[in-house]
Amino acid sequence: MKNLLTLLCFLILLPGAAFASSGENAQLLDLTSSGIGIIALVVFILAYLVVLGEEFLHLRKSKPVIVAAGIIWMLVGFAYYQHGDTTGIVAVHIRHNLYEFAELMLFLLAAMTYINTMEERNIFKALRSWLINKGFSLKAIFWITGLLAFFISPVADNLTTALLMGAVVMAVGGDNRKFVVLACINVVVAANAGGAFSPFGDITTLMVWQAEKAPFFTFFDLFIPSLVNWLVPAIILSFAVSKETPTAVTDEVKILHGGFVIIGLFALTITLAVTGHSYLHLPPFLGMMTGLGILKFYGYYLSRCDQKSFNMIGPSELGVNNELLEKHYKPRRRPFDIFISMKRAEWDTLMFFYGVVMSVGGLGMIGYLALTSQVLYDGLGPTWANVVVGILSAIVDNIPVMFAVLKMNPTMGVEQWLLVTLTAGVGGSMLSIGSAAGVALMGQARGMYTFFAHLKWTWAIALGYAASISVHLYLSGLL
Repeated sequence: MKNLLTLLCFLILLPGAAFASSGENAQLLDLTSSGIGIIALVVFILAYLVVLGEEFLHLRKSKPVIVAAGIIWMLVGFAYYQHGDTTGIVAVHIRHNLYEFAELMLFLLAAMTYINTMEERNIFKALRSWLINKGFSLKAIFWITGLLAFFISPVADNLTTALLMGAVVMAVGGDNRKFVVLACINVVVAANAGGAFSPFGDITTLMVWQAEKAPFFTFFDLFIPSLVNWLVPAIILSFAVSKETPTAVTDEVKILHGGFVIIGLFALTITLAVTGHSYLHLPPFLGMMTGLGILKFYGYYLSRCDQKSFNMIGPSELGVNNELLEKHYKPRRRPFDIFISMKRAEWDTLMFFYGVVMSVGGLGMIGYLALTSQVLYDGLGPTWANVVVGILSAIVDNIPVMFAVLKMNPTMGVEQWLLVTLTAGVGGSMLSIGSAAGVALMGQARGMYTFFAHLKWTWAIALGYAASISVHLYLSGLL
């Protein structure tokens, strides 16, 4: 029976292996000027216009790009079918793109689960409570929230960091629209800048690291340029911030049992991912998923502890037991459940990333990425091309922009790959819609922090963008 199963598995996998062998070596078609290629490009542009209108349409950004990805690959498959392709090259490239997505998706899922678990243990709420209760002046809060956003973002993602600091800004600023706008801009710039010098700080830096374009510790060479990127606009903005001291709010929050242990486990998980990739040459997601497994074991312990101390309010008065009450009512506090933290991961972001990876991969199959690489990197040179990439990331999300650059794979040294990592990471700060942090804060401070309120200070952010690039060019010797 065992031999029969082995034979069946071999027969199933053999055609795929044959396609891979012949497909990878097959000649790709140039469809950029064909009707199918143009239709595919139009489909992607339309999908992305819908993504840009997410704030007004209230349509999740993952939906249009997932549909676009399917249409684009069907068009590619039809084009190759018309040309008599029998090698299965399209399927091979689809699986290759899916593999790239799966690696990043598993990595991000583990990281998001840790962040959600820390949030569930009140770690972020406790930090916010401490800041609010200290009675700092508005100018002090401006600098503290910016500084914390800069240093929290390299570990947590810029979205989580922006929402955390945005909550502090809203709690302290209240109806002071001017302060809320300035502080929100400061948080967005700081969160994006902080994420640029860490492989974990942003999806784009993670993509560059996993593509092995730069070693792990080399990313920290971007610390000073990233700091300059934040400090230049922050100093300019600070002159417009009032020195008044708002009324302190009594809002004490305690970290729940196991919170500090989870922080330690997260540090251990990152260490596993880094050491496994750097020394054993294993994919980073393996270390992250191993750490997620450890967190699940610890979550089991927390669940048992919570279950012992879990007493629901008034079950005897209602004449029912705890189990029945929990089944029919939604209590304020339930025993810890790690799968709730996993469920609360940014699935829209993960699915958006799937749509982007597959769509850009399909456009690359058509030949558009090679054409773009020729225009940008061969025409302008790597330095100016990377500067343009950062400006584009303010208009288009930096994820598809960076993925497109990686698929183009221009011939560049490590310092140029660090430059494009910097520009793609911080370029989105120039517009409020240019990064997840900006979009999140527009929703959190609705009616106060708006697109045009941010646009008023774009010139100051652009100065920081130019200054950070200049500093990197000088420190890296590219000048």
